[in-house]
Amino acid sequence: MELCLFEGPENIERRVRIRERTNGAWHVYVPGVGPGQRYGYRVYGPYVPESGLRFNPNKLLLDPYAKALGRDLKWADELFAYHLGDPSGDLSFDDRDSAPFAPLGAVIDSSFDWSGEQRPIHPAHETLIYEAHVRGMTRLHPDVPEHLRGTYAGMASEPVIAHLHKLGVTALELMPVHYFAHDRHLVDRGLRNYWGYNTLGFFAPHTSYASNSSSPQEVIREFKGMVKILHNAGIEVILDVVYNHTAEGNHAGPTLSFRGIDNMAYYRVVPGDPRHYMDYTGTGNTLNMVHPHSIQLMMDSLRYWVTEMHVDGFRFDLASALARELKDVDQLGAFFDTIYQDPTLAPVKLIAEPWDLGEGGYQVGNFPLGWMEWNGKYRDTVRRFWKGDMGLHSEIATRLAGSADLYEITRRLPSASVNFVTAHDGFTLKDLVSYEHKHNQANGEDNRDGADDNNPWNCGVEGPSDDPAILELRGRQRRNFWCSLMFAQGSPMISGGDEIGRTQLGNNNAYCQDNEVSWYDWDLSLDDAQFFEFAQRVVQYRKQHPNLHRSAFYDSDPDAVHPDKNIVWFRADGKRMEGKDWEVGGWMRTLGMFLNGTASEIRDSHGDCTDDADFLLLINSHHKPVPFRISHELYHGGWRIAFDTERPTLEIGKEAVKRNRLVNLAARSLVLLSHER
Repeated sequence: MELCLFEGPENIERRVRIRERTNGAWHVYVPGVGPGQRYGYRVYGPYVPESGLRFNPNKLLLDPYAKALGRDLKWADELFAYHLGDPSGDLSFDDRDSAPFAPLGAVIDSSFDWSGEQRPIHPAHETLIYEAHVRGMTRLHPDVPEHLRGTYAGMASEPVIAHLHKLGVTALELMPVHYFAHDRHLVDRGLRNYWGYNTLGFFAPHTSYASNSSSPQEVIREFKGMVKILHNAGIEVILDVVYNHTAEGNHAGPTLSFRGIDNMAYYRVVPGDPRHYMDYTGTGNTLNMVHPHSIQLMMDSLRYWVTEMHVDGFRFDLASALARELKDVDQLGAFFDTIYQDPTLAPVKLIAEPWDLGEGGYQVGNFPLGWMEWNGKYRDTVRRFWKGDMGLHSEIATRLAGSADLYEITRRLPSASVNFVTAHDGFTLKDLVSYEHKHNQANGEDNRDGADDNNPWNCGVEGPSDDPAILELRGRQRRNFWCSLMFAQGSPMISGGDEIGRTQLGNNNAYCQDNEVSWYDWDLSLDDAQFFEFAQRVVQYRKQHPNLHRSAFYDSDPDAVHPDKNIVWFRADGKRMEGKDWEVGGWMRTLGMFLNGTASEIRDSHGDCTDDADFLLLINSHHKPVPFRISHELYHGGWRIAFDTERPTLEIGKEAVKRNRLVNLAARSLVLLSHER
């Protein structure tokens, strides 16, 4: 092992032999090394790929524990441990030096003035997540200072915080900010890995998101400053983390760090064929989370971001890949056991993307206590329901009521369900109602990339339209989706920009589009400005009413008072839904959900029982209007219309339900009725 120190603008290399080894870890003390020092490693050993051994000391390696980057990766053939183009492929050996092109780590001073910071702690059942891209959210924002657009500082600027406050956001979930590499095939085509799901450094913030990216120290300070400002604004910071794979790719990928240090410890190889990798991620490799050193790396990284960078939670990309033991996803595996026993992670929010690309990887509802999950079943059901698919009345009822079939049976709370209609991966909300087919030609992959099964509906015309009827229908559908998200039990997640009509022009896989296709457009049309105003009112209304975000499915306290009607479903004729109604009647596309305001599951921010208004949520995905009769057992006068997606400008509570107990539901519309106690 050699530590390589680089000095001056010429990057003169000084090598220090590492001789000490304790418990399998090589280490060395070098006097005089301080903040700003750039460095890397060279590791000597056998190069026998067919045995899983890929040591090549000619390749400079990034420290997996580097806290900052002193120099970014520059693509060149020398970064590969074998000769590109050689008939034997990765079995050949390349002895050229990669140092001029390899990324370098940098020593930092970790000190930061956290005084005055007020870290928010929002209860899970009051959490509203906003998924955002650091660069994309502010790159075109006219009120953010130009030199701060697309940066950590820009995310903490007053205009952004004001926008998040208008929406009532409690947690900002940042797409990957761990240092990542731009894939060579993208760079060669003039594109970039915009999303950042290509991690190379699990401790270092991505450099290009800093306003002063030339100084490693300033990158760290700017990230910490962003977190401090957001905390003092009452907003938690959640990181989207990618511990399932790295940027080194498959067996034919470059040797940048992990592969050259300890290939067999860091990566899962094919049993009986260690030359090749197990690929549960679709990226060529999968980190070996059954090996103690890989688990330690992940845990050290998580603790670092909590203790040093003060983040409040993590969303684990393709989390099923982390939970695989020999092959299958295992709730009793090392991944869960290690996280459970760590006191540093006990108070933070842990969110799983509960699937990967391997066999048996779809694990929605199967993560253990303490975990929240992206509820893919909620997304798919809501999309299909509002598209007009039939036979979903039972499924949509389950999803709007908090998906008890997934979470109550594992003794988790409704807040474990992270409900979402759209996310970074797929159509935006505006595109979901404007396109039926993906349009990914700009990605340069002949439109083969991206999911084909999106459950969208273009409302009659593919893409932009100036037909007033189509535009009105699309606007109503957006409002239906938004209200379905905010009035469902669980933890809603907004895909950043949906509230202002962000479009990717039908691209449902804009991972490589670091341009106007992905950046948020803040120059709103009249329709988008009106939708934003409606979206704000809906979110604020939800926030004011704990009955719309209950803390539990059922309060088991024997002393609690349980009403005989807690959540009850009704047919359009006013009768209660009965067993036969759920089992048959695939034609049914109109339902009413009654939420009793005296349910003991309704809690305030302190966890105390509290009463709230009664609500009756009426949904009609039929293409024709439907009159909905309020049941005589619910009708006690005083029902008022809070929201009607057919009439978005209707003032909250201004219109009362008539004495005939009929509420006229427009085609494809949602109405929320309230009865204040």
